[in-house]
Amino acid sequence: MELQQFKYDNKIVKYFVIATVTFGLIGMLVGILMATQLFLPEANLGLQFTTFGRIRPLHTNAVIFAFVGNAMFAGVYYSMQRLLKARMFSDMLSWIHFWGWQLIILAAVITLPLGMNTSKEYAELEWPIDIAITIIWVVFGINMIGTILKRRERHMYVAIWFYIATFVTVAVLHVVNSFEIPVTMFKSYSWYAGVQDALVQWWYGHNAVAFFLTTPFLGIMYYFLPKAANRPVYSYKLSIIHFWSLIFIYIWAGPHHLLYTSLPNWAQSLGTVFSIMLIAPSWGGMLNGLLTLRGAWDRVREDPVLKFMVVAVTAYGMATLEGPLLSIKNVNAIAHFTDWIIAHVHVGGLGWNGFLIFGMLYWMIPRMWGTKLYSTKLANVHFWIGTLGILVYALPLYTAGVVQSLMWKSFNAEGFLEYPNFLETVTQIVPMYMMRAVGGVLYLAGAIMMAYNLVKTAKQGSFKAEEAAEAPALEKKKIVGGHWHAVLERKPLIFTVLTLVAIVIGGVVEMVPTFLIKSNIPTIASVQPYTPLELHGRDLYIKEGCNNCHTQMVRPFRSETERYGEYSKAGEFVYDHPFLWGSKRTGPDLHRVGGKYNNVWHFNHMLDPTSTSPGSIMPPYAWMFTQSIDLDETAGKIKALRTVGVPYAEGYEATANDDLMKQAKEITADLAASDIEISEQAEIVALIAYLQRLGTDIKVKSNDQKP
Repeated sequence: MELQQFKYDNKIVKYFVIATVTFGLIGMLVGILMATQLFLPEANLGLQFTTFGRIRPLHTNAVIFAFVGNAMFAGVYYSMQRLLKARMFSDMLSWIHFWGWQLIILAAVITLPLGMNTSKEYAELEWPIDIAITIIWVVFGINMIGTILKRRERHMYVAIWFYIATFVTVAVLHVVNSFEIPVTMFKSYSWYAGVQDALVQWWYGHNAVAFFLTTPFLGIMYYFLPKAANRPVYSYKLSIIHFWSLIFIYIWAGPHHLLYTSLPNWAQSLGTVFSIMLIAPSWGGMLNGLLTLRGAWDRVREDPVLKFMVVAVTAYGMATLEGPLLSIKNVNAIAHFTDWIIAHVHVGGLGWNGFLIFGMLYWMIPRMWGTKLYSTKLANVHFWIGTLGILVYALPLYTAGVVQSLMWKSFNAEGFLEYPNFLETVTQIVPMYMMRAVGGVLYLAGAIMMAYNLVKTAKQGSFKAEEAAEAPALEKKKIVGGHWHAVLERKPLIFTVLTLVAIVIGGVVEMVPTFLIKSNIPTIASVQPYTPLELHGRDLYIKEGCNNCHTQMVRPFRSETERYGEYSKAGEFVYDHPFLWGSKRTGPDLHRVGGKYNNVWHFNHMLDPTSTSPGSIMPPYAWMFTQSIDLDETAGKIKALRTVGVPYAEGYEATANDDLMKQAKEITADLAASDIEISEQAEIVALIAYLQRLGTDIKVKSNDQKP
């Protein structure tokens, strides 16, 4: 059989590797800055661009899309060419993909600290960047599918299945969740409102973890782990069960982020059931990875690549056991909104994604540069300091989560809250926040060691940009019989369509009834649209990232209704574009804060949080007292919200600023009575208006206890 000569494109892989290491170090550094602010608020240097609320989305986007994303592309471009025995479909598309992705990251680095964000977790980037992501993702998909179609290997290896599922699902998730109505070039409102917005967001958010942080890295595991161990994958049949059950079940699990919220109970229950079912396929994948090492365990002691991969796969197993357990309602009642969730996420992020990336880079770089790793000893030191970093990071946060939950729910003998002041629960865990930052520093130190080791490795070798290869052409002949899945593997387009069907079913079943059956979200007659000033204030709340630390969802627990007031109702959020329920309580829930404190209290609290709340870890927001809202944007905001169903009267945008100024004058007059002079257009006035509105649309029970 005649062999065809061709060359693998290593240059594109090299560029993705450089981007991976660079953005990895930057993303981790931003994470340490954030962690430091939780016990030293002054670490933002008094700048509005570096507060926790502004840089938290910068950290998550840098780590998920810049570090892990570039690593995913490096691994996919390297392994796919070799598994398919073909160069990438188009060099030009490869480079459009690379530079387009880096420009998207650059746009995120500029816009997020400026406060230009949608507030939706892992999807904070504004609409022009969302469009760019869609285009570049399609470029990646065309390049990938094109390469599969021109392959010289008849069967698609298991890693390719996971790459296809990643492309298809992330495309669907991103497009559906990113429906938004533009207001200005860098401001938009979610097309969905309240409960529906929350469901769509966490359908996206959970499955961004599933199909951006998990499935592509399972594909990478299935390629690089057998290569590093020099052993075949343990079980082909197990990989088939693992793949199809994982992608089908995962897509249903999003509602477990919304347990005990205003989401309809049937949707919460569906999310719980499918989340628990996820243990089986997830552990099937973990066991398939670990059992691949049979006969190679003696090498794990010496080989840093195998060390990183073993811990990565183990961390994947631990995180995918913990996730379903956290989806059980009575466990969720304890852990949700606490630092337990932050620990859980980082065991997956630092352990599974981070360590698998490190192992992949240590294996790949010496081969691309035709040399040996510069220092195996340094790589082993990196492994141990990284492992120590994960432990020092996660264990204090698990402890903090338990402490938070116990203190929030504790009642004294008289039946009153033991710790009525929320701040008591914060000051108690500050030492654990310090430990968390130390863990982050250790992990970053290990990554810096790796960067040094890889640079020295490259310098002692010679880069092979074009790696010669040969393989027989794929014969186009009909093959009868064989394992049903082997037949499917020879039909990549049918395989892709079946993957799409498998991931769409869950989303449709959960979302369509929530949108079409009115009884899922009972309306409340007293709930009215936000006034123009409140609307500006809400947008400032989003700009400053307040929802990163404060929730707006009082759950139906006695501990919460005693602390905050009446539990939240679905009908209260019908005009919330986007929803702002939050996912973490570093500060108290704010859904019932309206009318609880006077305007002067809010003014002083934002100017100097410790003046009203001694020991607070919230930074001052001095710029909100000198910066003004833009009245020229009011009309556009009203029009955009009317388009998505908020019942502002036709033509109201022409007189909206009159109402805005009237309400602003009432607030400034009230402040003036306490000798506080402030401009009516100051941002702080709009924010106060919004905070005083929260939770006042329905009659709530009075509560004398402080939050």
